[in-house]
Amino acid sequence: MPNNDSLANILDKAWEKKSLKEICAASPSVLEGVSDADAVKLKEAFGIKTVEDLATCKYFLWAQAIATLAKVE
Repeated sequence: MPNNDSLANILDKAWEKKSLKEICAASPSVLEGVSDADAVKLKEAFGIKTVEDLATCKYFLWAQAIATLAKVE
């Protein structure tokens, strides 16, 4: 079970006590600040249906890599 304190600021309250596996399988709307409408847009634009899909989306990973490399360029 995840540490409730560490997830409290990033998850909707109803999801704070769920397992990480349950969170990964859930809609991105369980993340604080991501609405149901945002989740629909993520699905339409990138095929993202779950938190895991969001975490492993190649476009976001590419952008993170570019931003990281830019710091040492």
